[in-house]
Amino acid sequence: MVVPELKAWQAARPHVERFARAVRPGLVRAVEAVRPWLVRSLGAMRMRIARLTTVQFTAGAALLGLALAATVVTAAGPWDSSGQRTAERDLAASREGAGGADHGPGSGPGSGTSEKAPRPAPSAPSVLAGLGRTTGSVSSPSEKALSDVLGPLLDDPSLGSERTAAVVDVATGKRLYGRAADEALTPASTTKIATAVAALSAAGADHRIATRTALEPGTKELVLVGGGDPTLTAREKANGNASLRTLADETARALKARKLDAVTLSYDTTLYDGPALHPISPNPNIAPVTALMTDEGRLDGSSSGPADRSTDPAADAARQFAALLNDRGIKTKSPGPSKSTGRAEPLAKVESPPLSALVERMLTNSDNDIAEALARQTALASGEQASFEGGSTAIRTQLKKLELPLEGVKFADGSGLDRADRLTAGLLTALLAKAGAPDHPELRPALTGLPVAGFTGTLRNRYSGQPGTGVVRAKTGTLTGVHTLAGTVVNTEGRLLAFAFLTSSDSPTDPAATQKALDGAASALASCGCGS
Repeated sequence: MVVPELKAWQAARPHVERFARAVRPGLVRAVEAVRPWLVRSLGAMRMRIARLTTVQFTAGAALLGLALAATVVTAAGPWDSSGQRTAERDLAASREGAGGADHGPGSGPGSGTSEKAPRPAPSAPSVLAGLGRTTGSVSSPSEKALSDVLGPLLDDPSLGSERTAAVVDVATGKRLYGRAADEALTPASTTKIATAVAALSAAGADHRIATRTALEPGTKELVLVGGGDPTLTAREKANGNASLRTLADETARALKARKLDAVTLSYDTTLYDGPALHPISPNPNIAPVTALMTDEGRLDGSSSGPADRSTDPAADAARQFAALLNDRGIKTKSPGPSKSTGRAEPLAKVESPPLSALVERMLTNSDNDIAEALARQTALASGEQASFEGGSTAIRTQLKKLELPLEGVKFADGSGLDRADRLTAGLLTALLAKAGAPDHPELRPALTGLPVAGFTGTLRNRYSGQPGTGVVRAKTGTLTGVHTLAGTVVNTEGRLLAFAFLTSSDSPTDPAATQKALDGAASALASCGCGS
């Protein structure tokens, strides 16, 4: 008898072999570099195998293989726009089929069937497989069993003075456990789950953000028009992002075709309204929020995490564009702000990765700049002003349309950096369940972009040795005195559960201890059958 895992390997083997042949000669050196980590990871996996069900082991092993691939191909290719390696994404797509929300026709409830659905993140198979395996005779965990397991863990003093929690069965949407689940607390970056669902609902998973150039008639005024893409890059390697260099190439060709080699360059940021500075700004966690910027206004060449930021990203982007045009034989006068008129002739444009990819990157890396950009894209799609206030209103509007529980909830921004945000554990779990619902395949990136415990994004360095490693996927949230965790987990009986834990304290707490306690609670869900 051929076990399912062997069948899966046999089906994937040709793709894996082609992938291996494509790796650069530096593979051997890369493998040697990760050998100690590999040995430790496999040793930890062996210790946990006895406690993992087939469903959990298959999901975790698939994730482990892809994570190992990501590590050993350090020399094999660039990061793409979602924060994953292009080779990984291609490999995952070849194994799982084209549609980010499904595995093809007849793959089971919750998997989705949209032909236009976005391709999944490389680590998506575990959670998408969970959507298709949560039906049949396997029972949901009982409320009493979950209370017995989670109660003592959530009483941990390191969690501070306030804590709320909720657990939902993603297949049914039924709440299985609640602890002050409808009480609103500061959610920190778990706010990004709401932003993701609202943006995907309002603008669509395939929506792309355009940056363009236009020529005003009779004036030789070239306008660089920002569309709100924070991932627009001026770097030589675009890595899947829209490239300012490509825009300069196409614009220069269009100008030369019109016999122009000198223009007045201005830039248009009027798509956005209101203040550009977040209430916590200036701050290395977020740049001024403007409709025109390159590389998130980062000044150190980084692509994620805190960094020194430009104080005027739009002006900097215009200066970069002017230099690129000059290199291509187009002279420019000093750039300045302006507004493109309806009479302007379109010359060229570049587009961001699809919204699905931006959502995944935002969630995986907890990217505040993308979060605020997506809030404004939600506002534009909802007929609101593209501002902090308009984005907050639009997020609420979209979630109300999805019939999600909003009592006591307040949105002050899209990133969760504002302490005025208030979310409930009940809303966060409802958001995750909605993203897994059969009739909302467009929302799947809100699940597939969640960091994987012990492997990716903001959970890469957490869950060391805990049973949740590889099977917990969750968005983290951290502000001083605030620690939150919300995501999904496949339990030992194969049920896909959505959970949310929010904690807050007026007095100082040990952040490491608080995070460990939250990770332990999520791991307990992974280890718990807790059947009725």
